[in-house]
Amino acid sequence: MPAEHLVRFLSTRWGETVSITGLKRFHGGSARQTYRFDATGASGRCEALVLRRDPPSSLIETDRLAEYRAIQCFAGTDVPVPEPVFCDEGPESFGSPGFLMREVPGGAAAGLLEPEPYGDHAAAIGRQFFTALGHIHAEDPGKAGLPAMAPADAASARLAHWKAAFDADAFRPEPLLDAAFRWLAANLPPPPPRISIVHGDYRSGNFLHDGAGRLLAVLDWEMVHPGDAHEDLAWACDPLWSNFSGRPAATLPLAEAIATWEAASGLRLNPESWRWWRLFAQVQGLVIWISAAREIIDGRSHDPVLMFAGTIPYRFHTLTLAQSLEAVL
Repeated sequence: MPAEHLVRFLSTRWGETVSITGLKRFHGGSARQTYRFDATGASGRCEALVLRRDPPSSLIETDRLAEYRAIQCFAGTDVPVPEPVFCDEGPESFGSPGFLMREVPGGAAAGLLEPEPYGDHAAAIGRQFFTALGHIHAEDPGKAGLPAMAPADAASARLAHWKAAFDADAFRPEPLLDAAFRWLAANLPPPPPRISIVHGDYRSGNFLHDGAGRLLAVLDWEMVHPGDAHEDLAWACDPLWSNFSGRPAATLPLAEAIATWEAASGLRLNPESWRWWRLFAQVQGLVIWISAAREIIDGRSHDPVLMFAGTIPYRFHTLTLAQSLEAVL
């Protein structure tokens, strides 16, 4: 637990003795350890904070500085995010590299198996959810400190990224994935009209809402990168995140979700790109679930969330990928 590191860091930063209470870890994240806690200074100053730090081993290798800069980029804008406080790329402040944010009070996130998680507010949440995604894609990637990328490289770079992850973590033959990688490589989509900030894991469950129809904060930016906006849209609309509703992120009908995103982003859906990135989303998902299973098999983790990911979502994306390949081959 990072309590002693937080006491030392905040006492120095605040210039007074600080105590830490209510320290609790949230399980479920694969790339960061996430804790919430209350920090109270000797003067009576009290803040509710969230720590995101690197674990000893990680399912997905990501850059915490890129995540922090993305949050900074959208702080105070019409894309709601937690307020960033401090980032340390070394182990001095938090015991391992990580960053602090202020807690977003009163928020809830949908569980993967929770049917109709937004109730009567699904449409309102959906309009905000896909509008925020469009605003992310309308922003200049340079503002978030992301590296430059040629539009022609957007698809091939992501394909190479997940192929390398699969090659590193595969523990048995996966003929469906082999076929999908070959099809994707042979049928690259047209370059996007511009490179966008891609959140990388934009979906139901990765945002907070207030239970009354208001989106409070977009979370989990650890996979942020420059790329084709279709990538985020396809992941957000993947059936896995529909909470059994048949609607993207359990919110709006697909056509309305796309129209909302188009209006906010200034982009237009390209049908050829859409077909490619929707199949890519299933490939990405399968590789993530295989990596989750590998963490358990190799004994690097005993997290029940990873055990679940390596079984149920794995089976789901195996089925949907088989159906998608049948449609294109």
